[in-house]
Amino acid sequence: MKSITYLSAVLILFLFACGQPCEDQITANKELINVFTEATNNADWAAFDSLLTDDFQRHCQATPDAIVESREAFVQLQEAFLASCPDQKITTHMLIAEGDKVAAYATYSGTMIGPLGDLPATGKSMESKFMTIFRIEDGRIAELWVEWDNLSMLTQLGLFPPADTSRAE
Repeated sequence: MKSITYLSAVLILFLFACGQPCEDQITANKELINVFTEATNNADWAAFDSLLTDDFQRHCQATPDAIVESREAFVQLQEAFLASCPDQKITTHMLIAEGDKVAAYATYSGTMIGPLGDLPATGKSMESKFMTIFRIEDGRIAELWVEWDNLSMLTQLGLFPPADTSRAE
């Protein structure tokens, strides 16, 4: 009988602790991601000072050489993306939140008028769906994991299949 009473007390505490305040935090976390997306679309890198932690980290299998372990490194990466595709735009379709995580399903679009790393500018436009998971810490974004279909993006940009440079013309 004591275990049932203890279990009931735990359930009541859980319901009170995770009722409205938890829902408010989830809503705040989603709004943080919306503000982050707006800042990215507007190239408002100064806004990142209040949106990202100093030791912000980005994880991405599609760009393993783009190591981001600080807010400043992320701004540099975003500046490179913007130089390549000045008309870049992120459109969010879904946000799903739980605890300190927010998952996003979105579209990235842009026209590649400048090179990006070793990739030459093509002048072509592309649109690619992607997924991201953000980790929120003390009201700021501390980490993000992002993945997209590189093959689709490279094909749209005219970079895949790669040009055959082995043939002499």
